[in-house]
Amino acid sequence: MISDAVGKWEEFIRSRYWDDLLELAESYPASRSLCLSFPDLDRYDPEFADELLENPDRILEAAHIALLEMDLPLEADLSGSHVRIVGLPRHYKTRELRSDHLGKLIGIEGQVRTATEVRPKIVSAAYECQRCGHTFLVDQSGTKYSEPYECPNDACDRRGPFRFLLDRSRFVDAQKVRIQESPEDLRGGEQPQTLDVELEDDIAGKIFPGDRVVINGMLRSYQRTTQTGKSTYFDLFLDGRAVEMTEQEFEEIDISPEDEKLILQLSQDPDIYGKITRSIAPSIYGYQDVKEALALQLVSGFPKRLPDGARIRGDIHILLVGDPGIAKSQLLRYMAKLSPRGIYTSGKSSTSAGLTATAVKDELGDGRWTIEAGALVLADKGIAAVDEMDKMTTEDRSALHEAMEQQTISVAKAGVMATLKSRCALLAAANPKMGRFDKYEPVAPQINLTPALMSRFDLIFVLTDDPDTARDSNIAGHILQSNYAGELSTQKAFNPDITQEQIDQAMVVIKPEIEPELLRKYVAYARKKVFPTLTEEAMERFKSYYIGLRNQGQDSNKPVPVTARQLEALIRLGEASARLRLKDRVTHEDTERVIRILESCLKKVGVDPETGQLDADVIAIGMSKTTRDKTKIIKELIREMGGKEGVSEEAVISRAEADGMEPSRAEEIITRLRQGGEIYINRGLLRLVRDS
Repeated sequence: MISDAVGKWEEFIRSRYWDDLLELAESYPASRSLCLSFPDLDRYDPEFADELLENPDRILEAAHIALLEMDLPLEADLSGSHVRIVGLPRHYKTRELRSDHLGKLIGIEGQVRTATEVRPKIVSAAYECQRCGHTFLVDQSGTKYSEPYECPNDACDRRGPFRFLLDRSRFVDAQKVRIQESPEDLRGGEQPQTLDVELEDDIAGKIFPGDRVVINGMLRSYQRTTQTGKSTYFDLFLDGRAVEMTEQEFEEIDISPEDEKLILQLSQDPDIYGKITRSIAPSIYGYQDVKEALALQLVSGFPKRLPDGARIRGDIHILLVGDPGIAKSQLLRYMAKLSPRGIYTSGKSSTSAGLTATAVKDELGDGRWTIEAGALVLADKGIAAVDEMDKMTTEDRSALHEAMEQQTISVAKAGVMATLKSRCALLAAANPKMGRFDKYEPVAPQINLTPALMSRFDLIFVLTDDPDTARDSNIAGHILQSNYAGELSTQKAFNPDITQEQIDQAMVVIKPEIEPELLRKYVAYARKKVFPTLTEEAMERFKSYYIGLRNQGQDSNKPVPVTARQLEALIRLGEASARLRLKDRVTHEDTERVIRILESCLKKVGVDPETGQLDADVIAIGMSKTTRDKTKIIKELIREMGGKEGVSEEAVISRAEADGMEPSRAEEIITRLRQGGEIYINRGLLRLVRDS
């Protein structure tokens, strides 16, 4: 037991944190917390540090007294200040908490699930005795409000009545948050457990749903009540005393001067694109064009606010569609892990409420309806990776439209009207309708996504699994080498013959050229400091490319090749390309790079297979202009030849063939019209539905 805890604190703060204390005194009351590192205290006096963990209430009270008693060179009243302990030796998950931890100082690690509004909490209630006029204070501690029993004035000593004095009572800002275990820490089948945390004063209102945090504080308990009375079971909550962010948005990542020097040095490397591309999912072989696009998605363009109040998004949305077994999910998981606020979810198990937001009864507050954020809101200023998007229902997918373009989510549920921010880049993956692409059919109709959703993606990559001896050999070698490296790393724990040098040599094939932590800081620096503008040359190149493509569709018989959405995508990609080099100008080099990437995507999905020309309608409407024209011809033939009686399918196909249309094409269009409900068969004859 430490006898003079106040003296210990004074000595420790004077020797290690004197400058921090002076800074606090200067900025008080705007800043009210003195943060002390536990490892520093442990090095100073291990016995005192252990006493802090075991009896935090007494030791932290002594720390507050020490702050008030210390002589400072400038006059400052630090009565409302706090000593906050950070860097505790161990962080607990909610499921690891036991009765032994009650009253101890512990750190809880997890993700913020819900947070209440910041509201005043009474600390000291002022009362006036109505009989004698004596005014006195009643301290409020614990979870229940305490009212006075009798007047403390010896001359009165009556039991009321008492009048509550609001203006003389002392309040403090308070907030309740609910911490949930991080999904990556769970074993199979485990449900994430939650813990309620109470935060007060200057740390209230600093964290939001989706933040990954460590909250240090004292574990408390309160007795459960049932309909029959008090229960023998107690519930837990954490009296939070310090908050540490474990993951921030890109813009909030702390970059030291040494880091900045290293980042600027890295940006001068002529092969910076190659290095960053090779640092994205190095365990996956190939896909250089996809990885280059993912690198651009990491830095993204930047949002613009126009004078009329309109907002142009800067985030880049990418869709990967491909055959099974080609590592789409692995790419998504890697990107969600690389991004500080990355969220990974699978479409099969996601509803629109889980992706956007849902209305729930507020259990932390007074039971009102509140909005609980979904995956796209939690990934604000990060990357939302949605796998198996084709498995989602149409209603759930439609919830993504506003989130992708306006980057907001409007909610009107249970009397709650709210607009939430979802400023995230969407990285989605889907499989073809039939499970695998049919190389003899056009690509666009094989993608089981609505045209309205597909048109919102800046880049759509089609990945096919075509046998190729040389490429298959390289992939096989890469997979075998990756697994061999993993085997050596696992066996080292119990096999002394395996050296670290052997492991390092085997790991070369899957080691990223830029470490993930440095790459994250590089991207954070680019997003925080670099806001490139288009040069005249870049603007002219984008304009000529766009107009050149549009000119292909000026003839009324030709399709519209691209829309303004593709031009906006080019600008976003160009800004991202310049940001990746930490340059403040979008140059000719950037324009050529992003035009090449966009063109390779358009040629896969935005081409009319019959004419070989670019056709924006393939994505925007889901049907090429050629198909649309031929559909009109078939409907006109049925109308002309059938009249009121109808016409046989063979006669229509025969007439269409005479007009130069392939019989198989005519048959396919008739089938589609029947499925769409525009024509029907009555007694073996085709008839048009009247309103078509």
